[in-house]
Amino acid sequence: MAKVFGGKPQKTADIRHYDVILSPHITEKATMLSEHNAVVFKVANSASKPEIKAAVEALFNVKVTGVNTIVQKGKTKKWKGTPYTKSDIKKAIVTLADGQSIDVTTGV
Repeated sequence: MAKVFGGKPQKTADIRHYDVILSPHITEKATMLSEHNAVVFKVANSASKPEIKAAVEALFNVKVTGVNTIVQKGKTKKWKGTPYTKSDIKKAIVTLADGQSIDVTTGV
């Protein structure tokens, strides 16, 4: 999984990493977190913290110091009088090491 180039191990992106990280979650609160070296991602509901850490480190080539997860429960809404439920969303707040950054406006 890790290749060595010049004595420093480099993690390679695996196809399953793209199934863990779904998209960046860009909100006003997430933008305020970026000032503290944190990035927010929407992740798969079944993803664990070690899987999220491995995926972010492999896809973006950064050092992750911490991962916090939140499950946002889906709301009940009505459309033309018929009730329905939005899906649950799992979000991960990924804290990066000092000096590291991820530009979420560019793709992977």
